[in-house]
Amino acid sequence: MIALILGTSEGREFLQNLKGFEDKIVISTATEYGGELLKEFPVAFMNTKPLDEEGLLNFAKEFNLKGIVDASHPYAKNVSENTIKVCKKLNIEYIRYERNGVLKELDNPNIIRISGLDKLKELDSTINGPILNTTGSNGVKQILESSLENRVIHRVLPSKKVMNDLIDLGVKIEDIIAIKGPIGYELNKAFIDEYKAKALLTKDSGERGGALEKAKATLDSNIKLIIVEKPKVDYGRCFSDIDETVKYIKNILK
Repeated sequence: MIALILGTSEGREFLQNLKGFEDKIVISTATEYGGELLKEFPVAFMNTKPLDEEGLLNFAKEFNLKGIVDASHPYAKNVSENTIKVCKKLNIEYIRYERNGVLKELDNPNIIRISGLDKLKELDSTINGPILNTTGSNGVKQILESSLENRVIHRVLPSKKVMNDLIDLGVKIEDIIAIKGPIGYELNKAFIDEYKAKALLTKDSGERGGALEKAKATLDSNIKLIIVEKPKVDYGRCFSDIDETVKYIKNILK
């Protein structure tokens, strides 16, 4: 038995390529929404709640796992670090899949790179206008705690939980754009224009995550593109190609 921790759109592609092995696969996603997207696949078990290190350890023991494939979001550092710890404790294989970023090589005077959202406050006085946050809902609390002078508009997933969480945090309805990404160049540009944004905040979610379209729309608008860089994690074995990852998984399951 092997576990797949899925946190990106590649989850469906993984499972489509692992047909015939479903009875040897258990899945863990951080949300019910993530599980809903995968419900058509008849895997042995699917967890749809966040697991801390202890929860993941118990999960791995319960299913007597041979290994864990960590395909969580590239910025979910805690998930990856907890998974690595659990695999070491149980002496089972850890396999990392991570899509390649596409923003690293971009060079433009309007690009600002930061190591984390905690650095956003330092830039506040240089923006002079609304900031369009496209990094997702998980970082909204930290952004609010930075007490920025500039208005921040948050583009988030249109789920009931996310909306309720943001409202509970005190985010105004007029500062929420609820839409499922990725979105194309024209819509990114339209949001920038509509809200008169002076900066767009993004993660490097790769080509598949729409990062290039966001970057082009931002730079074409002649406003700041603030890129939160990927956290540094020592993954060990790491794949960036789905086919190669699937081939490796099948060899473990045979």
